[in-house]
Amino acid sequence: MAQDTPQPARAPIDHGEIARLNDWLRANITSPGDNRIVMTAGVANLIGDVALFRGFRKRAELLRTVRDYETFERSIDPHGHRDMGAFDFEGTPCLWKIDYYDRNLESGSENPADPFETVRVLTILCADEW
Repeated sequence: MAQDTPQPARAPIDHGEIARLNDWLRANITSPGDNRIVMTAGVANLIGDVALFRGFRKRAELLRTVRDYETFERSIDPHGHRDMGAFDFEGTPCLWKIDYYDRNLESGSENPADPFETVRVLTILCADEW
């Protein structure tokens, strides 16, 4: 039976290290190293043309909002990973979310607390795109 098959021991999840790495990514949002920062089409529409000064300012404001986010609530951050936030931008409810992938971005990371094994992808999106 499958339930009788011994399973390999997994290391306990280091929630504090995951939160620290997520905070580092947000603090370095304009230079994320091997990690990625992406935004959806809905957020891009809120910003507008970044070649224009107005669009460039809006993009900078959006990135600062995510970088400086500190309103972590248990309802959207139950594990204390500091990997999701909700905010309004340009009068639109928005979210940011960090997901954890393997180095090849092909599947989920086995150990999000290991920065050598994990690529973090921070996505900024409109709430209705969730």
